[in-house]
Amino acid sequence: MNYSLLKTINSPADLRRMPRADLHKLADELRAYLLESVAKTGGHLSSNLGTVELTVALHYVFNTPRDRLVWDVGHQTYPHKILTGRRERMDSLRQLGGISGFPRRDESEYDTFGTAHSSTSISAAHGMAMAAKLKGEERKAVAIIGDGAMTAGMAFEALNNAGVAHGGLLGDVLVILNDNDMSISPPVGALNKYLARLMSGKFYAAAREGAKSVLKNTPLYEFARRFEEHTKGMVVPGTIFEEFGFNYVGPIDGHDLDALIPTLENLRDRGGPQFLHVVTKKGQGYKLAEADPVKYHGPSPFNPSVGVQPSSKPAKTTFTQVFGSWLCDMAEADSRLVGITPAMREGSGMVEFHKRFPTRYHDVGIAEQHAVTFAAGLACEGLKPVVAIYSTFLQRAYDQLIHDVAIQNLPVLFALDRAGLVGADGATHAGNYDIAFTRCIPNMSVLTPADENECRQALYTGFLHDGPVTVRYPRGAGTGVEINAAMTAWTWGKGEIRRESSLTKGQGGATRVAILAFGTLLTAALEAGEALDATVVNMRFVKPLDHELVARLARSHDALVTLEDGCVMGGAGSAVMESLQAAGLSVPVLQLGLPDEFIEHGDPVKLMSLCGLDAHGIEQSVRKHFAMGAHALRSVVNQ
Repeated sequence: MNYSLLKTINSPADLRRMPRADLHKLADELRAYLLESVAKTGGHLSSNLGTVELTVALHYVFNTPRDRLVWDVGHQTYPHKILTGRRERMDSLRQLGGISGFPRRDESEYDTFGTAHSSTSISAAHGMAMAAKLKGEERKAVAIIGDGAMTAGMAFEALNNAGVAHGGLLGDVLVILNDNDMSISPPVGALNKYLARLMSGKFYAAAREGAKSVLKNTPLYEFARRFEEHTKGMVVPGTIFEEFGFNYVGPIDGHDLDALIPTLENLRDRGGPQFLHVVTKKGQGYKLAEADPVKYHGPSPFNPSVGVQPSSKPAKTTFTQVFGSWLCDMAEADSRLVGITPAMREGSGMVEFHKRFPTRYHDVGIAEQHAVTFAAGLACEGLKPVVAIYSTFLQRAYDQLIHDVAIQNLPVLFALDRAGLVGADGATHAGNYDIAFTRCIPNMSVLTPADENECRQALYTGFLHDGPVTVRYPRGAGTGVEINAAMTAWTWGKGEIRRESSLTKGQGGATRVAILAFGTLLTAALEAGEALDATVVNMRFVKPLDHELVARLARSHDALVTLEDGCVMGGAGSAVMESLQAAGLSVPVLQLGLPDEFIEHGDPVKLMSLCGLDAHGIEQSVRKHFAMGAHALRSVVNQ
């Protein structure tokens, strides 16, 4: 396809100058270009194919960027990026130095709010709408939120706040519910198209307000209000949103530009809080994605003519698969186990558990706070909840983690997937902070398995513990070690020495170094340890820390190096420093981990190298740091 229309669109202003009759062809070209681009780079596909017409209609009707568009989560904004001057950069999507897979304020003036976590759009758009009122500016704020994101309490908190006046001011905010979990049959679709245009139009609005003024302060007012509300509720599911103070319109077909554009124009010209319910189809226009939107949610590069194909190479077992297998085995052995996920069944590896133990599986929706407190309630009654949650998403339930689980010292196991850098999803999804924010909580224990087999054993160890535990593990596969079917509990709070240095402390001309590795960086530590002739320790526990081992290493070595794939500030290295201080020991310590900055998207191996956390980087950091001391390091490689 030569994209004859699309290549003329370098900004939404170009789009708004286009004859409305050409928008259908533009949408077709946009969908084809989107499929071609994502097939080359990988990325979110199904959700973006579903928002093509909606994106075209929004930029056609609203005066962006003056009118603010806030996309919830943001993984459906590729059409938005293409239409807002980033078409030629789509080949760099989610790559180091390239454009993000999510909206970013520093990337484009059209990305009015950075998003990637769910259910924030209504709050942000309401803030923008109120700011416009306070500054005396005429502009609209539009929040585009998916039906999944509407399961989060934050979305309803925002609706509750946005639907009422504050100091006499009511923000001009439009909430668009992008419902892609249902479909409209043709007869209902035609009826709803008519109702949407009617209810969003000026005649309906004028008649509604006129009736209010006539009936106000009469016994008939409340009757009329309730009659209207429940009459609308019989044909549209909008009563709940009307109760929040929004004028509900829809549902309408989100792929029908002839319905979308006039409805959006009507809503644009109305003040106050408006709510538009549109229905779209994930994967729209690409049959393979329509048939299996989950498979095409975030595919790696593929050939669109044949679709996503299984890899010809035997795949290593991922940490997520290790968790899923352990969960089923543990549930078989202990009937008290209950599995909980906040809307991440596939991502967290719980599909098989759901099939085998349906009554013990709970997907609570995008409601991380509820997930944690729900688990606390189960634990109070003698059950053993396992919360499968991404590290980045546990951040959203920090109060519940402290208040509802840790203070009560409840035995809840948190399986933290996507710990450390996650690659293409970037800073918003990176699990860089969980060591720092969990180890400071009393009663919490923090386990850091070094490989796939250790992950299984760490989960078992944590499950047996009578208190809250996090077991953190990265995205993807490890080194491919053999996984023991038997489950063996670790000695609680103890690390293990994996390599002993041949040097002696204080030996002339050399420095005896011990590398204390937390988690999967143990492999790189062992490689660096060979080059440095260093002692290498698999610490396993951040909390409780093996204080006895740390003290012994400090007394028998000239210097210590701590190594973790989390933030250095407040992380495992800080725990070691605190332990040394408490023991009254003074020894040089180099803390290696992720720097105090948000790390952008890119290939995770490359990113780790740039952070100096591969074997070569570890070796060079140790050499550079301790070369300033009294002793020089000796490299066994160069001898």
